[in-house]
Amino acid sequence: MSGKADPRPAGEGTTSRTRLDRGRGALGPALELVHTGRAPTRAVLTAELGVTRATAGAVAAELEALGLIRVDARPGAAAGSQGRPSHRLELAEDGPVALAAQVHADGFRAALVGLGGRIVATAPGCEVVDADPAKVLGSVVDAGAELLRETGRRCVGAGLAVPSAVAEPEGLALNPLHLAWPAGAPVREIFAECVRAAGVTGPAFAANDVNLAALAEHRHGAGRGSRDLLCVATGHRGVGGALVLDGRLHSGSSGLALEVGHLTVNPEGRPCHCGSRGCLDVEADPLAFLTTAGREPGPEVSLLQQANDLIRHEYDAPGVRAAAEALIDRLGLGLAGLVNILNPDRIILGGLHRTLLDADPDRLRAVVADRSLWGRSGGVPILACSLDHNSLVGAAELAWQPVLDDPLGALATA
Repeated sequence: MSGKADPRPAGEGTTSRTRLDRGRGALGPALELVHTGRAPTRAVLTAELGVTRATAGAVAAELEALGLIRVDARPGAAAGSQGRPSHRLELAEDGPVALAAQVHADGFRAALVGLGGRIVATAPGCEVVDADPAKVLGSVVDAGAELLRETGRRCVGAGLAVPSAVAEPEGLALNPLHLAWPAGAPVREIFAECVRAAGVTGPAFAANDVNLAALAEHRHGAGRGSRDLLCVATGHRGVGGALVLDGRLHSGSSGLALEVGHLTVNPEGRPCHCGSRGCLDVEADPLAFLTTAGREPGPEVSLLQQANDLIRHEYDAPGVRAAAEALIDRLGLGLAGLVNILNPDRIILGGLHRTLLDADPDRLRAVVADRSLWGRSGGVPILACSLDHNSLVGAAELAWQPVLDDPLGALATA
């Protein structure tokens, strides 16, 4: 239990406590429903959990006592509605947070993220990534720890997003090519040590950045409501993919599923780090776009920003439109191959791919439809990722998961 005194009369408190004991297994599912926006009222919570109104009320009261949600017992009725409006359930604005960290080829950033995927505070990003992962992770954790001190928030744990496949169960970054980190670096262990050294409470986790982006988008963004979701994205370098199957992130037997960057889309194309040629990883990322457009990458801003700015502000300049169309065609070929195998009900695109979709959505959808079986049977929605910093939000989801699984147990140890 939360440890707070029960202000209700003895008989009422005993009855409510009995109801909570009956529904204690519903605490985690209830919190997840509110966390993902699927239970805005107590009436919806009751229906979704399949419990009595009294049990749903006891569960909501306990989550409020834990400082996770707020129950509005006197919500205003909507115009024209009949009957007494149901209690509204909202996430506590001053509740606990997770420390989220992201490292990419052009820098790193730390943030505090509350329930609902809400970013509470961010530290200024750094644009230099040392070749020693311990130095980088120590710096980003220190930045997050400073945010915790400044805000005074309780921390439930920490999550890290890295641009590499992360092998399970060891938490090894197998291919951090664009970071100059050694292959197989034990990033989860290093991150956990840095978290402990900084005095940050709660467990520490690490995973691939696109996997985490997909997780965040599925719970809070453009993927919400999808059952089988395919996410493909290019950030600062390379191309990554992720898959949500039946509402759960699919990472394969050892965390290495959906390495879509190594699909061949141009057999005569650029040499890839994997030993092949013409992979998405080197044919459809920001560097590939700038090269195809005949632009020399500059050192002043990230490759992703340079590519995005070129498409958004100079689309009709010589070579830019042609380069965008070339990348759209390559991306479309890769997506078509994936959907022929995976048959998702939604595709979401992030990073530069989101910008390419915005620039010419009809072309991309036409390529995918023409090259895939489902394209001739109605197609599937292709949407842009909608969350800012979705990999950071996804990193926080890793730390929030133990709380969603067992709010009482997790908060007792956080």
